[in-house]
Amino acid sequence: MTDEATLAFYDREAPSYTMSFAQGPARYLDAFLDQLPDGAHILELGCGGGRDASRMIERGFSVDMTDGSKGMAKKARERTGQDVRLLRFEDLDAVEAYDAVWAHASLHHQPLAGLGDVLARVRRAVRPGGLFFANYKLGDGDDRDKFGRLYNFSPRQHLLDLYGDAGWHLEEVEDYRDGGLDKVERDWIAITARKHG
Repeated sequence: MTDEATLAFYDREAPSYTMSFAQGPARYLDAFLDQLPDGAHILELGCGGGRDASRMIERGFSVDMTDGSKGMAKKARERTGQDVRLLRFEDLDAVEAYDAVWAHASLHHQPLAGLGDVLARVRRAVRPGGLFFANYKLGDGDDRDKFGRLYNFSPRQHLLDLYGDAGWHLEEVEDYRDGGLDKVERDWIAITARKHG
């Protein structure tokens, strides 16, 4: 994620932003974890304040927490007591290092033009049979919300095509409506994919 304005927002707002999401883990997390072997090694892209990572750790998983924002990484470190790596999506260079990748409400900040490359990098990072979850706000292409954060707002079919081009097998696709920090209700999509071969 290369957008400096978006990273600056999360650095600046990390203390208040993480407080607003202090409740339980993301709605899809437990169902995702239920599909993984005990003790699986999970890469979290965009760990935010560490809410979901805390749940993974609580359930006995090994988590490599990463975020592009120094402010968010600091909050996640405080919450979990574990190390958090600063990592931008386009710098992911791991090869078959993880059993799964969790990217809740994070990859939608990747500019659309580079999203296909990131999806290929994520696929390379997981072992054969590995799972990958990400969800996105849908729309008509790159735009900003009222806070200045960049979203790729991918058209639905274009996004699914990018997954196919990157070699992912789609396991589950769910369309839903939801809001966010900006209180704007939008169309979202949640995608669980698997690496075959």
